[in-house]
Amino acid sequence: MIEAGEPLMKQAIEAMRQYHAAEAAGASGEEVERLRLLAESLFQAISDYQLRDLGGPPATRH
Repeated sequence: MIEAGEPLMKQAIEAMRQYHAAEAAGASGEEVERLRLLAESLFQAISDYQLRDLGGPPATRH
């Protein structure tokens, strides 16, 4: 399992902070969307890893 202090989790949390900060600061829509997608993809990677670590079905890769 990924713990709160691990690098990937730290990176995902920082990406989410940057997304919210950009949104609050009124950054361009493109920048806000880029940061949202980055944060979402990092949290999805964590979720996929944890699911596999718990013995769940592997994610379909296209």
